[in-house]
Amino acid sequence: MSLESIFILNRPKKLFLIDALGAFVSALCLGYLLVRFEHLFGMPKNVLYVLASIAIGFSINSIASWAFAKESWRRALRIIAIANLLYCCITVVLVLYYWQYLTALGLAYFMIEIILVVLLSYAEFRNSLVFRVHLDKK
Repeated sequence: MSLESIFILNRPKKLFLIDALGAFVSALCLGYLLVRFEHLFGMPKNVLYVLASIAIGFSINSIASWAFAKESWRRALRIIAIANLLYCCITVVLVLYYWQYLTALGLAYFMIEIILVVLLSYAEFRNSLVFRVHLDKK
């Protein structure tokens, strides 16, 4: 089973829910776990709170898009994918800026998060384009 077959669903709007759940889990990890155990991860609390706030905003946006995006769901999915990629860029910049303070566990957390968000963004872009071709023919 390929990565594409996992994410290309019969109902691609499900990606909004996957994105919302992922952003919510990220917000919990960043805003609670990493803050509580800052000494194990190394990223300053104020930075973690900012990243968690962004993730909460993304989660709310994804839920709203799932609930309200009717005709424009493809556009909403692309916007979320772009926002996710920008979040990854911000995270990379912060990891590089705070490199000297991050522990191996902190680096591992942020690298895994970036990889997962990039894969999700790819799936969102792919679905917003692939289903346009297939569904518009019907």
